[in-house]
Amino acid sequence: MPRQAYVNGRFLPHRQASVHIEDRGYQFSDGIYEVVPVYHGIIVDEDLHLDRLDRSLRELEIDQPCSRPAMKILTRELMRRNGLTHGLVYMQVTRGVAPRDHKFPKDAKPALVMTTRQTKPHSAEMLSEGLKVITIPERRWARRDIKSISLLPNILGKQAAAEAGAYEAWQLEEDGMVTEGTSSNAWIVTKDNKVITRAATQSILNGITRISLIKVIEANGYSFEERPFSIDEAKAAQEAFMTSSASLVLPITQIDEDTIGNGHAGILTGKLRAHYIEYMESLRTAS
Repeated sequence: MPRQAYVNGRFLPHRQASVHIEDRGYQFSDGIYEVVPVYHGIIVDEDLHLDRLDRSLRELEIDQPCSRPAMKILTRELMRRNGLTHGLVYMQVTRGVAPRDHKFPKDAKPALVMTTRQTKPHSAEMLSEGLKVITIPERRWARRDIKSISLLPNILGKQAAAEAGAYEAWQLEEDGMVTEGTSSNAWIVTKDNKVITRAATQSILNGITRISLIKVIEANGYSFEERPFSIDEAKAAQEAFMTSSASLVLPITQIDEDTIGNGHAGILTGKLRAHYIEYMESLRTAS
């Protein structure tokens, strides 16, 4: 069966799925999205993702496209149709279709699009040798806590990383403090084995993997602190890593031209990844 998508009340072959040319997401980036991981057929942290989706909609004053129970039913039906057991569910809600005008339309109904994508396990080389990130200036708007579909600075940063042979780009404020990656949260481990990540304010997106990993860190008794860190501190750190729904926990062993630690994936990073996978397994067992 061909891959399917859900668009505004209909399941359609992916190649035939489309939105109206005056959808405000298409014309204004007037919408929000979520990327939800699926592990052995289990939707990981589904309610946390839907909580964040609800919050983003409230912040942008966009109505809910459907109830939460309906969203869950649609998600599972799309997964069933596409045979998704390992991968990602993409959800996007826009303010809807209306004649092009910057101010909010009066009668537009929110538009909902959902797709799925199978993913492959991260390679053994990636997990042992780690990844390179570059640094770029922070150019995004001030409300990075909203998961907006307006991602142009992120796209430019990711392209710059690709052209530099890197996996990700960490964004830096004018004072040299790291905010986050273009599609991931940024973490370091200090030489005294303290795990550091920036606090979830309006300056970063509060990643769902980030939220769950913090719980895992605290449950396993690791030293942890939420605070800003500079790029200089990051380059001098014992370990560095990133988190996201797609990456889970991935080691970083090079920032720009500087090697992190001994140039191999950090021991604590490996333990945290293992703990996080155990956490996902516990969700599978509980279901």
